[in-house]
Amino acid sequence: MGQFVLTHAWLIPLVPALAFAIIGLFTRSLHKLSAIISVGAIFFSFIMSLGIVYMVLSLGISVDMPFIQRVEWIKIAGLHFDMGVIIDPLSAIMLLVVSLVSLLVQIYSVGYMKGDKGYGRFFSYISLFCASMLGLNISINFIQMYVFWELVGLCSYLLIGFYYYHIPAREAAKKAFITTRIGDFGLLIGILALQTLFGTVDFIQLRQIIPVYITASGTGVLTIIGILLFMGPIGKSGQFPLHVWLPDAMEGPAPVSALIHAATMVVAGVYLVARAYFLFSSLPVLMNIIAWVGGFTAFFGASIAFSQRAIKRILAYSTISQLGYMMLALGVGSLTASMFHLMTHAFFKSLLFLCAGAVMHAINDEADIFKMGGLRKKMPLVFVTMTIGVLAISGLPPFSGFFSKDAILAATAKVSMPLYIIGVITAFMTAFYMARLLFVVFFGECKQKNIHTISNFMQVPLVILAALAAVAGFAGYICNFGDWVRFGPPVKEHMDIMLASLSTVLSLAAFVFAWNLYGSKRWSVDAITKKLGIIYTISFNKYYIDEFYAFLCRIFIDGIGKIMYFIDLYIIDGIVNAASSLVLFFSSVLSKFQTGQVQRYAAVFFCGVIILLMCSIVYFDKISGLIAIAGGGAF
Repeated sequence: MGQFVLTHAWLIPLVPALAFAIIGLFTRSLHKLSAIISVGAIFFSFIMSLGIVYMVLSLGISVDMPFIQRVEWIKIAGLHFDMGVIIDPLSAIMLLVVSLVSLLVQIYSVGYMKGDKGYGRFFSYISLFCASMLGLNISINFIQMYVFWELVGLCSYLLIGFYYYHIPAREAAKKAFITTRIGDFGLLIGILALQTLFGTVDFIQLRQIIPVYITASGTGVLTIIGILLFMGPIGKSGQFPLHVWLPDAMEGPAPVSALIHAATMVVAGVYLVARAYFLFSSLPVLMNIIAWVGGFTAFFGASIAFSQRAIKRILAYSTISQLGYMMLALGVGSLTASMFHLMTHAFFKSLLFLCAGAVMHAINDEADIFKMGGLRKKMPLVFVTMTIGVLAISGLPPFSGFFSKDAILAATAKVSMPLYIIGVITAFMTAFYMARLLFVVFFGECKQKNIHTISNFMQVPLVILAALAAVAGFAGYICNFGDWVRFGPPVKEHMDIMLASLSTVLSLAAFVFAWNLYGSKRWSVDAITKKLGIIYTISFNKYYIDEFYAFLCRIFIDGIGKIMYFIDLYIIDGIVNAASSLVLFFSSVLSKFQTGQVQRYAAVFFCGVIILLMCSIVYFDKISGLIAIAGGGAF
C-alpha cells in the first residue's frame, strides 16, 4: 500500500482537478453533491499525502536522495522537457499542509456558503485551486511548476472575484491578476534564461550543473537570472512593493481568504525559493536582497496592520508581515526556519481567517472591529479558538508561532544584527495589533443585537486548527524539524534562551499595552493617536502606496495611452485616410471623362490628333533623330 501511494503521488493533484471538471460540467446546480465531490476529492489527497509523509519517513527519503518519477512531455529539436513527481521532505510537508488546511477550509465552506447562489461554482473553483497548488508542490522542473503557478493565479482571480456582480470584487480580482503578472513576467524571463544558459530547467540537473558553472564562470550572470526568478515570489507572496493586491483579495469569501493567505497562493513564492534553494543560496548578493526584502516587508506589513479597522484587512497585512518573516529566514540561510514558520503559519492564519469569517457571518457581514465588541459570551467557541490563534501568531510559548518565529530570529541574529532588530520590533508590533483585534472584538460592550449561530460544519474545523496552532510548533521542535526539512546537513538547532526570553517579554508587553488601551481602556486611544500624529496617519493610509501607484498609472499609463491614441488616430489612421482621399480625388477627376457620350469621346479623339500633329511639326527634327537612332542610322 505504501509503495502504491509513492508511485501514484500524481493522483494527489489529479483527483481534485477531476472534481473541478465534474462539478463544473455536471453537478454545479446540485449543491450538496458538488460539496460532497469536492470535499471527498481533497480528503483523498489528504490521505495520500499522509501516506507520502509516512513513506518519506520510513524509507529515509531525504532532500539529497529524493524519489522521482518522470515521463517525457515535450521533445523537439533542441528542446526537451519531462513532467513528473518529486517527493522529498520539502514536498511531503507541503502536500500535508496544503491538503489538510484545504480539507478543513472546504468543510468549513459547506456551512459558510450555505444558501449562496454560487455554491456549486465555489466548490468547482476551490477544487481547481487546491489541485493547482498540490501540482506545484510536486513539480520536477521550472516549466512544470510555472504551469501550475499560473493556474494558481487564475484560480485566485476567479475566487477573489467570486462575487463578480459587486464592483469591488471585480476590481480586486483584476488587481491581483495584473499585479502578480508583473512578477510572473520576471519569473518567466528567468526560466527562459536558465534554459538558454544550461539547456535544462530540471531541478535535479540544475543542482548538479550550477556549482560547476559558478566555479568556472562566477556568479554575475546567475545573480541577474536569480533576481528575475525572485520577481515571481515577490508578486505571488506579497512582498514589497508588489504586496498591494493582497489586502484587496479580502473581497472574496472568508474561506477563500483563509486558503489564499494560509496554504496556497501566497506560500507558492516561498516554496519556489525553497525548491530552488541550490540556486539562490549560491548567490550571496541575491541572498542579501531576499533577506532585506523579507525583513522590510515584515516590518512594513506590521506597521500598517496596527491601525486598520476592518478585521480581514488586519489579518491580510499580518499575512504580508509573516511572509516577510519567511523570506527573511530564507535570505539569512535558514530554509528550515522558513518552512517551519510556513507550516505553523498555515495553521494559525487559516484559523484566524476562519474565526473572522465566523464573526462576520454571525453579525451580518460587518467588518469594522469597532462596531463589534463583547462577543466572547455570545460566541465562546470562536473566542477560545481565536485566542489560541492570536497567542500563536504573537509568538507566546508554548503555542506554535513561538517556536517557528524564535527559529527565524535566532537564525537572523547570527547573520545580521540590524535585520534581527527589525525582526524583534516586528514581533512586538505583531503581538500588539493582534491583541488589539482580540480585545476590541471580544471584550467590552456588545454593539451587535442580531447575532446568528454558526453551524457544526464551521465549528469543527476551528477546533482542529486551534489544536494544531497550539501544538504544531512544540511537536516540530521536539521532533527536530530541521533534521528532516533542510538544505545541506541536518540542522540541530537549540533554542537560544536569551533571544526567546526577549521576544516573549516584548510580546507580553505588547499585550499589556493593548489591554490598557482597548481592554480596560485605562489609557486614552484618542490621546495616543493624537500623539502619534503623522505616523498614525501614514500607517492608516497604508503609506499611500495605492495612491502612488494610481498616480503612476494616471501619469504614465494614461499618458502613454493618450500618446498612442493620438498616433493611432492622427498618424496611422491619417496616412490611411489620406491615401483613400487621394484615390477618391483622382477617381472623381477621371470619372469626368467617362460620360458615355460618343460625341464627347470623338471630340477628345480629334483634339488629341491635333495636338499630336502640332507636336510632330514643332519637334520634327528631334523626332527624326530619335527614329534614326532607333533604326540604326538607316533613315
